[in-house]
Amino acid sequence: MERIHIGKITPGTEVRISGFVENIRNKRTMAFIVIRDITGKIQVTVVKEEHPELCEAVDRITLDSVVTVEGTAVANDYVKLGGIEIIPRTIEIESVADALPIKPDSAIDSRLDFRWIDLRTEKNTLIFKIQTEMTAALREWLLSHDFLEFHSPKIIGAASESGADVFRLDYFDGNAYLAQSPQFYKQMAMAAGFERVFECAPVFRAEKSFTRKHATEFTGFDLEFSYIRDFHDVMALEEEMLTYMISRVEKKYGDDIVRLYGEEYRVIVPTTPFPVMSVAEIYKQIEERYGYTVPESEKGDLTTDAEHLTYRLSKELYGHEFMFVTDFDAAKRPFYHMRKDGVPQGFDLIWKGTEITSGSQREHRYAELCANAAEKGLSEDVKFYTEFFRYGCPPHGGFGLGLDRLTMLFLGISIKEAEFVFRGPDRLNP
Repeated sequence: MERIHIGKITPGTEVRISGFVENIRNKRTMAFIVIRDITGKIQVTVVKEEHPELCEAVDRITLDSVVTVEGTAVANDYVKLGGIEIIPRTIEIESVADALPIKPDSAIDSRLDFRWIDLRTEKNTLIFKIQTEMTAALREWLLSHDFLEFHSPKIIGAASESGADVFRLDYFDGNAYLAQSPQFYKQMAMAAGFERVFECAPVFRAEKSFTRKHATEFTGFDLEFSYIRDFHDVMALEEEMLTYMISRVEKKYGDDIVRLYGEEYRVIVPTTPFPVMSVAEIYKQIEERYGYTVPESEKGDLTTDAEHLTYRLSKELYGHEFMFVTDFDAAKRPFYHMRKDGVPQGFDLIWKGTEITSGSQREHRYAELCANAAEKGLSEDVKFYTEFFRYGCPPHGGFGLGLDRLTMLFLGISIKEAEFVFRGPDRLNP
């Protein structure tokens, strides 16, 4: 008999299931075993007088043991788990579990020490069902809009982002770096005439940051496309793509999110276009409305507190969870952002008070790009990159998203919980 997932069981059928033991009540005359797999839970009811051959197995079962059961699925209105129970013919213990070292309410760092156990709950499994749907929806939308999926190297010869720390490693007789983003290679693809590309891949940032949203390794979803008129084309593409993705997540998992995480995390599918404000206008508004001030020297970029208040502002002014922020100070933006009258032609996208994207029109003109790099003292470091633009390159732009950060914001959890296995300044295991 082939194994069937619990979520597909119907009454009146012969079934074979396998999964973890979530609960067991071993009484004198009867035993009730709750078994779970990735699709759901079901009760197995053992009448000991009718099946004495099963008693030895029942007595050996512990919580989180793995078992395989064959039997008959029958309807029973008194069973809370979907009104179905299994009357077993055989119970095979695949693996006996020791007493678990953590509980669902243990401290997060203790749970991360035993991440494979922590992930067994329905609530935590939902995190990665959502990530799977997110990735599939983003990929589907881009493929339907003529994007090519490509895979750029993660061991590179120069730092790929100015202003961010990098992991350096020995590379035979020299040095190399772990890629902070696929930025340079996305633009190389534009110079190659690919026109539209995207990548879903690991990203590495050697930042000693201990916030709820930072990690030293995360999964990035990056894209770049050619023949744009200006950075507003990039913003328009992102809002369409995100709206499609969020609608897919809401349709498939919206009810589960509310059931397991609470009404406050009900998925709201955004309307388009998303609101847009300059960084200067945001500081003006949040000072007038909320009394939040920062020194003039900090007003070229959004502080973390300003990001949080931008969400409040967007809800009040536009009834919207998203906000595009534009007109940042050139000193705060990477050298490859195009500038117009000294102003970077780019944006940040804020969702629920957290930045999820930095995007822009890129500087595709060789002389201007070299001048920008020299201004930031990067001429020699990025010489290989500027060569991409010597032989003709179309105007282009793009952005990157962190899948783990998006998941975090969907569910109101920390980045440590949103990643399958978290990597931070003080964590390299498991």
